[in-house]
Amino acid sequence: MESKTKLLGHPAHQIVVSFPMGLLATAALFDAVYVVHGGQTWALVAFYMIGAGVVGGIIAAVFGLIDYLAIPPGTRAKRIGGFHGLSSATLVTFFLVSWLLRVGGPTAPEPLALLFSFSGVAFLGLAGWLGGELLNRMGVGIDDGAHFNAPSSLSGPAALGATLRVPESARADPRAQ
Repeated sequence: MESKTKLLGHPAHQIVVSFPMGLLATAALFDAVYVVHGGQTWALVAFYMIGAGVVGGIIAAVFGLIDYLAIPPGTRAKRIGGFHGLSSATLVTFFLVSWLLRVGGPTAPEPLALLFSFSGVAFLGLAGWLGGELLNRMGVGIDDGAHFNAPSSLSGPAALGATLRVPESARADPRAQ
């Protein structure tokens, strides 16, 4: 199924989600640098990146929800989409809590704020992987011939050919001609 919301002909969720993913992952990296080396600038920049990443994550969630609602019920894609949405909501919530804990002193975050940041980035990895399953493995959001029940990418390379619709013209090795 193709995405129900597009920007310049491309799926909106896949475009918009790159901003909060990058901002939040980098904020957690800056938090790690702050923990190891100190320096208030690292913590301050992480504070602003988290704020922007949370706003971006909420915007991306709107487009993701629209696409999720279009996935047929009872499919593996619907289950994976649900887990993707829950892990995304969890990570945005964790980063929001981290940001709120920093409001009074953004240059010296307390350990609990850092814990929420690091926990949030763990969920970011999970949400990103699940989104990759939907997009790359199943074709959800990009292909009207999406394979809503494709097996997991962890099931091995044999499953790959069963999930992709490769045009006949693209199957031949061009070097063999």
